[in-house]
Amino acid sequence: MTQLPLNPFFAWTSLALKSSEMLMASAEVITHRVNRMANADAIPSAEDQREFTLMGQEKLEAGTESLMAMSQYWMNLNHEVSTQAFHNMMDMGHSLTALATSRSAAEALTHQARLADSVMRGVNHAADLSGKAAALTEHGLKPVHSRAVANAKRLKKRK
Repeated sequence: MTQLPLNPFFAWTSLALKSSEMLMASAEVITHRVNRMANADAIPSAEDQREFTLMGQEKLEAGTESLMAMSQYWMNLNHEVSTQAFHNMMDMGHSLTALATSRSAAEALTHQARLADSVMRGVNHAADLSGKAAALTEHGLKPVHSRAVANAKRLKKRK
C-alpha cells in the first residue's frame, strides 16, 4: 500500500514563511514611504516624485506578473490534473471490471488488491492537489514578494 505524501505540508509551510517575509518587508516599506509622504514638501522633490511614482508602477507590474504567473501555472495544472483524473478513472474501471469477472476466490483477491492500489493512487493524486494549490499561490506571491523584499533592502540603505 502506498503512503500519502507530505508534500502539501511542506508546500504550505514554505508559502507561510515567504508570506511572513513579504509582510515584514512590506511593513518596513510602507512605514518608510508614509513617513516620506508626510515629510514631503507641498511640491515634492524630484527624488520624492520618483519614489511616489515607483510605488504605483510597482504595484501594477507586480499585479500583472502575479496574474500571468498564476494563469500559466493554472493552465498547466488544469491539463495535468484532468489527465491524471482520466487515467485514475480508467485504471479503477479496469480494476473493478476485473474484480467483477473473477473466476475464483484467489483471482478475486488478486483483483481486489489491484483495485486497492488503484484507489490509493487516486487518493494520492487528490492529496497532491493541496500542494499544487500552495504552489499556485506561491507563483502569484513571487512577484510581490521579490519587490517588497528588494524595496525594504533598498530603502534601508537610505536611512
